[in-house]
Amino acid sequence: MSSPDRGRFLLTVLAGWALLVPAGVCYARLKHVPPAIAAPILAACLLEYVLYLLPGFQDLRNWLADRIPVRTLAFSLALSALAPYLIYSLPTGQFNPQALARLAALVLAISLWYVWQRPSPVADLSILALAAAPLVTRFFRHIYTSPLPSIPVEVLGHLMLIRLVASVMLMLREVEGTGFGFLPSAREWRIGVRYFVRFLPVGLALLTVLRMIHFRMSWTLAALAPLQFLGMLWVLALSEEFLARGLLQRWIADWTGRENLALLCASGVFGLSHLWFHTFPDWKQAIVAAALGWFCGKAYIAGGGIRAAMVTHALVATLWRSFLS
Repeated sequence: MSSPDRGRFLLTVLAGWALLVPAGVCYARLKHVPPAIAAPILAACLLEYVLYLLPGFQDLRNWLADRIPVRTLAFSLALSALAPYLIYSLPTGQFNPQALARLAALVLAISLWYVWQRPSPVADLSILALAAAPLVTRFFRHIYTSPLPSIPVEVLGHLMLIRLVASVMLMLREVEGTGFGFLPSAREWRIGVRYFVRFLPVGLALLTVLRMIHFRMSWTLAALAPLQFLGMLWVLALSEEFLARGLLQRWIADWTGRENLALLCASGVFGLSHLWFHTFPDWKQAIVAAALGWFCGKAYIAGGGIRAAMVTHALVATLWRSFLS
């Protein structure tokens, strides 16, 4: 890894910490969280932030993959996935041996998946199902328990799962051409916005027919929308587009040689995954999500990677969460 690449990573880490530390302190004071509880949770968040960044820096992940043996790298990824849980749970009294065992079983299965078996359609689809299962079943809610109701600690589990699956796929499975990263190029922004605009009449029509629109507007919501968008872009859209478009749609296209079939299948699966959005089966949400998946899939094809699709996805999710839900 060249010095400029190392420098960009370190600069991003320091900049993030400079924002996260005061934000965490302010949040703890606002919610009246004792320092003995706030400190370990903040420490776990700071570590998870560094690990979350890692797969987004291509030169860094390639440097690690080239220098660390596969088995050692797989076990290192598993240990890194457990570290934030231990850092926050032990000092706050939330540690549970059974929870740790369940978490360890999950992260070891994902980390060692391609150590145990060679890539194949069955193996690839199975690990996607394994990665999606904790989100559908709300697995992390029972693992990352919170010492206070006001602190949603389970978000650490969601962030861990995203970067663990990304690291395994990019460094061990060596999937190429996904465009995994945090910063879309100017061209990807244009493509993402274009497909967002194309989705709007379809999405609004569906929301109207399904009676899902509850319009709300306030200066507070408008002011917070840019921050909400960044969260959607770098967490929700990044993870879902990587799984649905960067992996599933790409693999189906490679296996069948039919890009439109891959687009249709990935959109359908993306829609079905939203059946658990509220009360199962949430068919209304699934229908809208499937339609959004089609436009995100088109943005993925046009952009040659997931970052354009992330823009489309994040814009729609921000509009929905901020003004229409």
